[in-house]
Amino acid sequence: MTSTHAFWLAGRQATGEDTFDVTSPWDGRRGGGGRRGAGTRPPRQGRAAPPPRGAPPVRDPPPGGGGPGAGLRVPTDAQVEEAVAAAHAVLDEFAATPAHVRAAALDHVSKRLVERTEEIARLISAENGKPMKWARGEVGRAVSVFRFAAEEARRFNGGEAQRLDTDLGGQGRLALTRRFPKGVVLGIAPFNFPLNLCAHKIAPAIAAGAPIILKPAPATPLSGLIIGELLAETELPAGSWSILPVANDKMPALVQDERLPVISFTGSEKVGYAIMDSVPRKHCTLELGGNGAAVVLADWASDEDLEWAANRIATFSNYQGGQSCISVQRVIADASVYDRLLPRIVAAVEAQVTGDPGDDKTDVGPLVSEDAARRVETWVQEAVDAGAQLLTGGKRDGASYAPTVLAEVPADVTISCEEVFGPVLTVQRADGEAAAFDAVNDSKYGLQAGVFTHDLQTAFRAHRALEVGGVVIGDVPSYRADQMPYGGVKQSGVGREGVRFAMEDYTYERVLVLTGINL
Repeated sequence: MTSTHAFWLAGRQATGEDTFDVTSPWDGRRGGGGRRGAGTRPPRQGRAAPPPRGAPPVRDPPPGGGGPGAGLRVPTDAQVEEAVAAAHAVLDEFAATPAHVRAAALDHVSKRLVERTEEIARLISAENGKPMKWARGEVGRAVSVFRFAAEEARRFNGGEAQRLDTDLGGQGRLALTRRFPKGVVLGIAPFNFPLNLCAHKIAPAIAAGAPIILKPAPATPLSGLIIGELLAETELPAGSWSILPVANDKMPALVQDERLPVISFTGSEKVGYAIMDSVPRKHCTLELGGNGAAVVLADWASDEDLEWAANRIATFSNYQGGQSCISVQRVIADASVYDRLLPRIVAAVEAQVTGDPGDDKTDVGPLVSEDAARRVETWVQEAVDAGAQLLTGGKRDGASYAPTVLAEVPADVTISCEEVFGPVLTVQRADGEAAAFDAVNDSKYGLQAGVFTHDLQTAFRAHRALEVGGVVIGDVPSYRADQMPYGGVKQSGVGREGVRFAMEDYTYERVLVLTGINL
């Protein structure tokens, strides 16, 4: 049976006139696009037909489950306007909310996520095809994000005092700098981490006292709506948050709305820069794509070293079906270890268990849609036609694509230049450290890189030389701690996520100068 899910408007449950279906990529029924932020089936026009006799009614509050066959109510234009107006109206009140109120709400969400971990993990898996082992991990990360945000809410914005009598004209003066919200935040989240990346929009905004309107990805809206269900159990002011599954074609007007001066977007490079170009006077944080490189240097040479590197590379080129902007897409191995490393990588990739994402043993599930898998298939075939060696994989079955390793890939084919966002790995050799670092930098992207080395001096050289937002030593580029600054350079985006760093992005400094103070 199909249940119908409401959304959250200014802190309360609401339903619109139109609906669209949310289905699982594993059952082969989804027809949506194949990139972060791509939509599923468009909403049906007009009022939704009444349910057949004996069908379940709209459930109130929305269920934690859902996934395949779940119908989702879509907000009307009037409801979107109501949410924006409510957020704008509550801006001053929410900024002045005591820290303990915001922290308590964030703590509550964190605790409730723990209590409902298995249920929510199954929802994530059903929505986007993520294997359960990774879905549970995503819930655990969201738990931490809300906990970090509660901690930051308690200590953020205590103010920084600065004496001004260092010059004669400042005698008797003291400056106190505090931070205040720039305004209402419009958060736009992708499908690949449908819970945790919604958390990374909402939790810092609440911690900083900035109202937020969240748009979850059309392919995976139900996980984001769970956060609304938990926030509705708190005492946050009405209007301080809304979660609206707005169709992609309705977003330009929302992006342009002057009452939403801050936009936090995670998704494709094309869409992110189109948003920023359309609103040059707004503050935009963009977390975009990457083609993450793992560098294996000459000193990482023992059998134990190479086994570790190969297993980490195989795991994190394929986790989430490769649909992570910091998944391993490129391996750059020193010529002295290349021939020993490559067969280990191939063997480790072939050992990845593929199949039903609901099975606890599965490592690699389907991509978000069949269209996404077809795109990956096309890119791999282009590389093979151009002379690349297909060492394993290269086969598609519906929305699933087999974990794939390519070698000798020409530099000008699409898969070398763009983010594949699928379970595909390329391997190349480099003659020495400098050549390896140059290869990492030979990309329009710069999100994170991993460097397998034991040498501390090399680690610091990598940190200086690599044009990325983060360098991970002794591991793949796919490591992310949710409290650290996260983001890229070049065409990988602008700004940083990570709870405190997002809070700084959402706020600005305001100075209070006290005069006649006996310092």
